[in-house]
Amino acid sequence: MISIDKKVKIIEGCAPDNIPDEVLSSSEPLIIKGLVSSWPIVKAGLSSRADVEKYLLQFYQGQQVAAFLGKQENAGRIFYNEDLTGFNYDTVSTKLDFALQQLSLHADNPSSPTIYIGSTSVDQYLPGFRAENDIALGEHNPLVSIWISNKCRIAAHWDSPLNIACSVVGHRRFTLFPFEQMENLYVGPLDKTPAGQAISLVDFYNPDFEKFPKFKHALPHAQVADLEPGDGLFIPSMWWHHVESLDSLNVLVNYWFKGTPAFFGKPINALFNSVLSIRDLPPELRAAWKMIFDYYIFDYQKENFAHIPEHAQGAIGDLTDDNARTIRARLLNELNR
Repeated sequence: MISIDKKVKIIEGCAPDNIPDEVLSSSEPLIIKGLVSSWPIVKAGLSSRADVEKYLLQFYQGQQVAAFLGKQENAGRIFYNEDLTGFNYDTVSTKLDFALQQLSLHADNPSSPTIYIGSTSVDQYLPGFRAENDIALGEHNPLVSIWISNKCRIAAHWDSPLNIACSVVGHRRFTLFPFEQMENLYVGPLDKTPAGQAISLVDFYNPDFEKFPKFKHALPHAQVADLEPGDGLFIPSMWWHHVESLDSLNVLVNYWFKGTPAFFGKPINALFNSVLSIRDLPPELRAAWKMIFDYYIFDYQKENFAHIPEHAQGAIGDLTDDNARTIRARLLNELNR
């Protein structure tokens, strides 16, 4: 495993129903020590594995969940196969109670296969759980997910929403990089990914510096966060994070939420559309479109459009729910041609 000297800053004294605005607006990751230590699921985890299973299953309605199953020789790494034509795990549909039984069955096996249930909607699969285990995010409407596994590791990736990850059972380690380290992380395919986001191809347990030499330049910018049961981690939007589950049973509950109005679109859609329409244009046309994007998007200055009456500015005016609908309808119409 790579050695990281810099530790993520720790803050204390935050309650689940009173997370300060300065935390939610931080530009750096923050460990929120003991944020959810009062949750019943955390107390169950400190008691026994059986108590965790019993606690979770009281909310479970019997639906099928998606699980990743990896061979023991993968040592918990959720990744691609050798030639990146597929993945090193199988995706299966199973029942949560059966998955928990399998995790328990392999609890004392040092060479256990990987069992990983990721990004499962708490509200859909465990209704009532949040009545006893929740954090308050004010006007934000978070997507709340649960992640259950034995020892495993998820390659470094980024998420567009803000994120509060709560380690509720077991221990987790996050290794984080600011987004500008992207070039040094050797990112894999954009559209064929283990879980929807492009990932770093570097094995953090055994980095190949001959194949990925620039990864050495990323390491001085890395920060590590070791989470105990009850700790939360605030991850700002777009920060790369590599995630390790360190125990034979790990449960994490995370909150994804936008720091922007709900009517904003997904930037990743613009990226894919740009691949389709701009990337392979002749260099002089790409340069022209770069200037256009800078003018209207990246270096947008409202005063540049003062010569146009506000009622006539349309897409270049203030973005509101109404004109967002108009823009979206136009895009859908164009993409469906």
